[in-house]
Amino acid sequence: MATNRQRKTRADGERTRRAILHEAVRLATLDGLEGLSIGNLADALGMSKSGLYAHFGSKEELQLAVIDEAGGIFRAEVIDPAIAAPPGLGQLVAVCDAFFDHLKRRTLPGGCFFAGAILEMGTRPGRVRERVSAFQADFLRLLRSFAAAALDREELPADEDPELLAFELNGIILAANARFVLSDGADGLGVARTATRRRLGLASDARAAATWDSV
Repeated sequence: MATNRQRKTRADGERTRRAILHEAVRLATLDGLEGLSIGNLADALGMSKSGLYAHFGSKEELQLAVIDEAGGIFRAEVIDPAIAAPPGLGQLVAVCDAFFDHLKRRTLPGGCFFAGAILEMGTRPGRVRERVSAFQADFLRLLRSFAAAALDREELPADEDPELLAFELNGIILAANARFVLSDGADGLGVARTATRRRLGLASDARAAATWDSV
């Protein structure tokens, strides 16, 4: 049976690991997963390299842990609010808006972690690429399931293709991230909000969305 001291040591170690990973995710949106190293992370945190090696035995293990941490952030800020929205069309609008709000809040300094990681790791075979690819595939499946639910509820035209709709909405999301990062956040996200609503047949909402980023 663990003593109170042992439990406290484990809890302290877990808090330290989470703090390390949160900083690593932030750095990865600026320098990329390949630019992330035990050394530069130790410098950013004011820790020793040996202290970091105690948590991550290799650069690859660090990268995998960073992807998982980034996934948790994305789920909390984008996926969970969408799942909580009314099924179907409400979830499609919610997931896009939650993503744009995720950018607007500047949760991560370099925009969406996965938008950058997909491009960076796409041509690099291995476990890191597979982990990033799996997350992206799961997100597309979620978009398709929202679209299928909207179709079942007759909130979309009967000839709508959930696969195509998911692809197009994901494309708008990625384009919004690129524009946001390249403009250093100065360019509003209203255009992206409008584009999603027009694609979903919500013309009146599309006009309103264009002004959201000015308030």
